[in-house]
Amino acid sequence: MVHARRIWVTAAALLAVAGASPGAAVAQVQPRSQAGTSAVPEDGTLPPGWRLAGGRAAPPQLVWRSDRPVTMGDARVEFRSGGRLLGMPRPDADGHTFRLPLDGHRAGVSPRLRGLQVWSGGRRLDAPRAAGAVAAARPPAPLPANAVDPGKPGAYRTTTGEYSLKSVKLPGLSAPVEMRGVVVAPVGAPGRRPLALFLHGRHFTCYKGQDITGDWPCKAGTRPVPSHRGYLRDQKLLASQGYVTVSISANGINGQDHAAEDGGAQARSSLVRLHLARWADWAAHPETAPPVVRHSARADLSRVLLVGHSRGGEGVNRAALDSLYPPPADQDGYHGPVRWTVRGMVLIGPTVFGQNPVPDVPSVTILPGCDGDVSDLEGEVYVDGTRAVGDGRALHSAVYVIGADHNFFNSEWTPGQAAAPAEDDFSDDPRHPDPVCGKHAATRLTADQQHRAGSTYIAAAARLFLAGDDRVRPLLDGSGKRAPSADPARVLSHAVGARRGAGFLPDGGVSVTGARLCEAVAAVPAKACLDPRAKGASPHFAPWATTPETGRQAIALHWTRSGAPARVSLARPVSLSGSKALALRLFVPPNSRGTKLDVSLTDSAGRTAKLGGISADGLPGSERTASYWAREFRVPLTAAGRAGLALGSVKSMELTARSASGQAWLMDAWGWRPGTPAARAAALPRVDLGRRTVAEGDSGVRTYHVPVSVTGRGSGQVRVYVVDPATGKARNRLVTVHPGGHDIDVPVEVKGNTRYGTDVSYDVLVKAVHGAVVGSYQGGVTVHDDDPAPAMTVTPVAGRVTEGHALKWRLSLSKAVDVDMSALFAVAPATAPELSTKDVPARWLEETAGAKADPERPLSKVGGLTLWADIPAGQTSADITVPTVADRVREQAESVRFRQLDMQTGEPRPDGLVLSGSVRDAS
Repeated sequence: MVHARRIWVTAAALLAVAGASPGAAVAQVQPRSQAGTSAVPEDGTLPPGWRLAGGRAAPPQLVWRSDRPVTMGDARVEFRSGGRLLGMPRPDADGHTFRLPLDGHRAGVSPRLRGLQVWSGGRRLDAPRAAGAVAAARPPAPLPANAVDPGKPGAYRTTTGEYSLKSVKLPGLSAPVEMRGVVVAPVGAPGRRPLALFLHGRHFTCYKGQDITGDWPCKAGTRPVPSHRGYLRDQKLLASQGYVTVSISANGINGQDHAAEDGGAQARSSLVRLHLARWADWAAHPETAPPVVRHSARADLSRVLLVGHSRGGEGVNRAALDSLYPPPADQDGYHGPVRWTVRGMVLIGPTVFGQNPVPDVPSVTILPGCDGDVSDLEGEVYVDGTRAVGDGRALHSAVYVIGADHNFFNSEWTPGQAAAPAEDDFSDDPRHPDPVCGKHAATRLTADQQHRAGSTYIAAAARLFLAGDDRVRPLLDGSGKRAPSADPARVLSHAVGARRGAGFLPDGGVSVTGARLCEAVAAVPAKACLDPRAKGASPHFAPWATTPETGRQAIALHWTRSGAPARVSLARPVSLSGSKALALRLFVPPNSRGTKLDVSLTDSAGRTAKLGGISADGLPGSERTASYWAREFRVPLTAAGRAGLALGSVKSMELTARSASGQAWLMDAWGWRPGTPAARAAALPRVDLGRRTVAEGDSGVRTYHVPVSVTGRGSGQVRVYVVDPATGKARNRLVTVHPGGHDIDVPVEVKGNTRYGTDVSYDVLVKAVHGAVVGSYQGGVTVHDDDPAPAMTVTPVAGRVTEGHALKWRLSLSKAVDVDMSALFAVAPATAPELSTKDVPARWLEETAGAKADPERPLSKVGGLTLWADIPAGQTSADITVPTVADRVREQAESVRFRQLDMQTGEPRPDGLVLSGSVRDAS
């Protein structure tokens, strides 16, 4: 049973906002279904690999141990129960074990701990890999070549060097973080040159030979992993084209961000801006710069491109946001003026835990089709999540690289190229190779091919955002062109923003007939856009921190006859005047071919014009890839003009199936014309949530408020979610915020008591909807239990028994408490002669320690023989037993001994409890 603490949130807090009416109840994140949940048996024991730890002053924890190493990466490891998010566990140093502290609403073996699963980046870590024959995937045909190829080296020679400055202290991190960068710059380039700054992602931090750790600082005898040197190929290409480049090291954040509520995004932003501030100083006073900078072309800080890989992608997104809308001073590590302008970003396989992309800074997001780390390709949110938030002028592009993994964009994460140990993050079973991403699949890229494609598209972004060369835009905006320098990689793109005008946005209040308006993240499978049984995932439907998530929708089409129509109608007519085409972002099932749809528009007067048809093929995909990804299709509007359609007042769009049967999903449709307008950041309010920790107290009721900061200018809309700690469900409401206002008010009532329990967190989340930005997206009130743990003692109930009877001890508490209390005991040497493996039931030995009775040996020689005791909340005792067997062999009394273990270290506690017993001969 879940034993809730006697602390509660008021009804007002559950509604989350001042003056708001109740919103829909929602549960926390439920990912796409997979078979093989770990059910808790009726006897209350946990499934294999799982255990509860803690007790006797140690906080209770849910512990899972993997049977194979889990490499340190960028995606978060998540514990889930029944599809709901329990929390993000902390890894042990062994690379196998993960621990999640259990607060009051999560403690205890109960229905809340049924269906246990471990997820990371949209994939199950605790499920056996699927086996079976699968058809090989085919790469799509090459696209036509673009007129300009940004992957060709430029005319400048390059120079390379490093700088290392004094380490810096960042909020929330105990150890200082390094200020180190590798610079590659053009030689002889005239004038000030645009600056590209690279930030690597979360990787292990230190190594010695083949040994790796996530420590910071690195221990004596180990060396820092040079992750920041992994983009030298990209930097040299850019430098040859006239850009100054720097790639900075962030090992100090990687080694400490496990406890950061935002995954380290704010710390990475601070680090990026601290480096930019130094570059601004050096541009103004070159004589103060390190030699490599002083002897390079001077950087133009008015033209900055930020390039971030994985968590580095989320970090540079936050840096761009913080450069426009300053964060709260107590959360930030940079407090000086902003003397730079971020013109664009490249985000490579990025995380997006906050799902709050900066809307008015152009971006290109590279999505690796074989990403084995951030495998749900959640970076698509940097495109989808900007719609209707800002003014829509910034281009936001997604570039899907078929056959690319997560690591090979960084040469220091690539086997055979890295100084430290490295691996292909898409781990494959050679007995059952993946048809798309297996090492020898026709669609899989080599490390060199992948890195070359990455360099080319980074250069395309630099050329568009920094140099203003619109000729490279067709590589990025869904125009269906390729850069020959990236061959043989198949690279596809789509985009929103730029010169896309009004259109059809499922989130914007449309009505649908002949199809289904579906939820990207749904609690009920019938409402979900993608069937939970689908083989594979969609980047468009990557989950956030709540399920369902209000306001993320698409249109799902399914037909069984040619001619079946699906109509999308708008609440108010829109104008497509001036547009050259209607651009649709639409996808069909992976590996499918030849899905055909006709596209028509109807104006307010009822006149209809057929624009033309589209033919859609699915991406190469398997059950381990996120291949339900939208291609961009453009239908010219010339036919509408010939038909006399009033493009200034379009009321509806119709998609008519021309295939006998099929499925498709429409993400949106826009009026499109070529060009890339200059993006400008609107004056917007910024919302940041904080967290405060308060003591429970012994008596009385106190009210606390979740810290909320609203700064900036103007007003905008955000959606606020407040999670009920007792149920894991949330209520949400749309809120209009104003700088300095109290539009978001979340009171939490805390009732004190003198019963020992665990800390309880009352969590609040916020997401931008329109005309606002969000920095710190998660906060709340954590109530710290300040009562002492009860004393735990052990008493023999049957400490001396005749063989065939069970030894029994009683574990007792000095008083009942509000949470389960547990203890773990390991067998230890006892007075000879000892109880042996033949003196206990063979089945009990097998189930308890995974050991066989033969050869016969003392129990103290059996590795992994432990006894677990759990005293449920509200009770004061539990019994521990060891069964014995009558062996009919005349022998003297035999003894056994167990010592209490420290739950954190697994070592015997010096002051721990001891279970001692003896068994005498039955004869």
